Amino acid sequence: MNKAQLIDAIASSAGLTKADAKKALDAFIGSTSKALKKGDRVALVGFGSFSVAKRSARTGRNPQTGKEITIPAKKVVKFKAGSELADAVQ
Repeated sequence: MNKAQLIDAIASSAGLTKADAKKALDAFIGSTSKALKKGDRVALVGFGSFSVAKRSARTGRNPQTGKEITIPAKKVVKFKAGSELADAVQ
C-alpha cells in the first residue's frame, strides 16, 4: 500500500474527504517526525511505538571492490509492533 492508497482507505473508513484524509496523514507524519527529531518516543497503544536509536560506527565492505570501509555512526528510527498489531498479522 502506498501513500495514495492509504489516503483512500482512511477517507473511506473514517467518512472523510480525500483532502481531509491527506491533511490528517500529513499532520501525523509531521508530528511524529518532529517528536523523533527531538529524541522523543511515539507510542500508539495496540499499534506500536517509534523511537530513535544510535547505531555505532562499524567496518563494512565495498561490494564492488571488496575494500574495507568505515561506516560512520548515525541515528536510526526503530518501530516495535504492539501486541494487537502482532496478533492481527499472525
